[in-house]
Formats: sequence, structure tokens, C-alpha cells
Amino acid sequence: MSPVAALRAAETSTAKADSARVESTTSMGTLMSMKADGSLAWGHGLTGTMTITYTGGTAAETLRKLGNTKTEARYLPEGYYTKMSDQYAGALGGKHWLKYAYADLAKAAGGSGAYLTDQMQNSTPNQGVRLLLASGDVKKVGEDQVAGQRATHYAGTVNVADFADKTNHNLSAGQLASLKKQLGQAGISTETVDIWINDQNLLVKKTEKADTTNGAMATTAVYRDYGVKVSVTAPPAGDTADFAELLKQQGAGADSASGSATAPAGS
Repeated sequence: MSPVAALRAAETSTAKADSARVESTTSMGTLMSMKADGSLAWGHGLTGTMTITYTGGTAAETLRKLGNTKTEARYLPEGYYTKMSDQYAGALGGKHWLKYAYADLAKAAGGSGAYLTDQMQNSTPNQGVRLLLASGDVKKVGEDQVAGQRATHYAGTVNVADFADKTNHNLSAGQLASLKKQLGQAGISTETVDIWINDQNLLVKKTEKADTTNGAMATTAVYRDYGVKVSVTAPPAGDTADFAELLKQQGAGADSASGSATAPAGS
């Protein structure tokens, strides 16, 4: 099987699998570094629950002062919820959850908010496969052991400027436009992508590296237990503050209120 054919098979199999357990690490310049673990489903919009721990960077320092370096995140098709510390809740009228409706986040934070929204709504393992297909020159690196199972390693470099010339035969026009939009909003012109696919044509590991408007970005995600049951509900309305309403009350820029909004890093 050629590398492109193998990736297409993996994209199909991973999409059909519907859900998985995810463990990931992410760093972005001096802004932040974090790790996350939990379960995500993507059959009917992104849903799931992740535990996110901020381990470094200016965002972590800000959140540490608020006692909020570790949080539960809940993802639903219409938005994202993050649990606040008791100290942070004191500034939100005693409410422990902050809701980010995707539409509000995209409007309030401009390009960075639109990128974050796209990341949240499209954070699925098969999105990582699409990124590698978009490179147009994907190569088979070799065989490795990942999480105790044999996997084939593929790699490539995504160059946004070459999208139109190289990748029409690998992705649909809609898929290509979506990826180009996401990368452009983050200020990414090139990105290196490595993925590992097991014998069931399922993605078991992914790494991405790129330069962004916020500095060098690096992510690693490991996927297991495909098909796991994922159940998530919105927090109680009475214990939830709304991001858009908070911005109106503060009369401040989005960055001051969105320090804890984070994509699940499983894309």
C-alpha cells in the first residue's frame, strides 16, 4: 500500500471509529505548555471530557495565581466549558464553570479566536491524517512500537503556499480550504507532521511542529481504546458564567477573559 493509500484508509477507519481515549502534550512559545487526557467522540460534532493541566508559560503563571492550573474541560457541539477554581469563581459571582460558545469566541477574539474555534470543532484524530495528506509528499519512515503495538510511521511537511498545486488529488476542496483557513489564522506557513498507524488502520500517535504567531508550537497526542463510550453533559446553568456576557461586563479585550480556553489538542 502506498503512503497516500495508507493514509486514506486510516482517515476512513478513524472517522468510523467515532471515539477514543486521548493523551496529549502541547507547547506554544512562551505562552503556555500543557498536558491533557480524557475521552473524545466526533460522530456528531466534537464531544467529550478532558483533564487539562497547565505546566508552564505565561498562561500557566496567570492561572496559577488564580489557583486554576488544572481544570476539567467539557466539549459539546455548540461550545466548550471549563471548570474554575474557587478563587476564580469568586470573581464570577460564585459560579464555577465558564462557557465559551464557539460563535462568541470566534467573534470576540478575531483571528486567534476563529483559529481556536476551528481547532475545537475539528479536533479529531482523522484531522491529523488530513494534515499529512495535505503535505502532498508524505513518506513512509518505518515501523515502530507505540503504546505496546506495532505501528507504521509516516511523515511530511505541510506548506500552505503549495496547497493548490500539490494536494487536489489527496483531499476534497472543502477539506483543503478548512485546513488552509485554520493554519492561516494561526500564522502557520509550514508544519511538520508525523503520524503512526496500527494494523487496524487507526491512528495511534501524532506529532506536529510549526512556528505560529505565538511562537514555536509542538504537540504530541496518543490515541487508544477506539470506540470507547463517551458521555458528557453541560454543567448546571446556575453554576455557569457565559464568556460573552463576561466580556460585556468587563468591557475588556477577549484575551483577558479567555486565558483558559484551550483546544483539546487531539486533532
